[in-house]
Amino acid sequence: MIEQQHRRGVVSFVNRGGRLTVGQERVWARRWAELGREVADLPEGPLDATAWFGREAPVLLEIGSGMGETTAQLAAAAPELNYLAVEVYQPGLAQLMLRAEAMELANLRLLRGDAVVLLREHIAPGSLHGARVYFPDPWPKKKHHKRRLIQPAFVALVASRLAPGGVLHCATDIEDYAEQMLAALSGEPLLRNLHDGWAPRPPWRPRTKFEARADAEGRISRDLLFERV
Repeated sequence: MIEQQHRRGVVSFVNRGGRLTVGQERVWARRWAELGREVADLPEGPLDATAWFGREAPVLLEIGSGMGETTAQLAAAAPELNYLAVEVYQPGLAQLMLRAEAMELANLRLLRGDAVVLLREHIAPGSLHGARVYFPDPWPKKKHHKRRLIQPAFVALVASRLAPGGVLHCATDIEDYAEQMLAALSGEPLLRNLHDGWAPRPPWRPRTKFEARADAEGRISRDLLFERV
């Protein structure tokens, strides 16, 4: 989020605008006040997930939910979790709300804004059941690699917010980014790899259209599963 740049320095995303469709505008007006929050507008201190969800349950954070197809399926498959999705792209969040409404999901809440600010200022240390980062922007030009989300400092921040036994799950179809992810996660002392290198592709992670396109173009998707010690 561009307005957070003075607080973070280099940011890992572009604050894309994008016009909402009529359906997205309607669901935004109808459901955002209930299902969504702006990260920049959150009160100081940890997010009160219990009050927002109306129940006490383990909290899982997905960072970068895109258009929400995978997120909706994962939330539906885990009704026992309070599922938080953070994303900067408004049409993506609106589309996710449409999916949540159609699937009658009660365990999903959405946050719009900078995931680093959310984690640093509004997620208590040791409080997350898990965190997921699927196919983040690869910033393919070498001069832009510093903008990639999965860097040692970010991994350390996420790890500090995981409860012992909580899992950070990352996935990408970009080979050099996968290697960078593996190095960053392996170098974090609070995390241990649940596998020897890459994790087998979990059957419960839905295949997205982007992953299907990567397969068609000959790119291998790689998963990493690291547990908080």
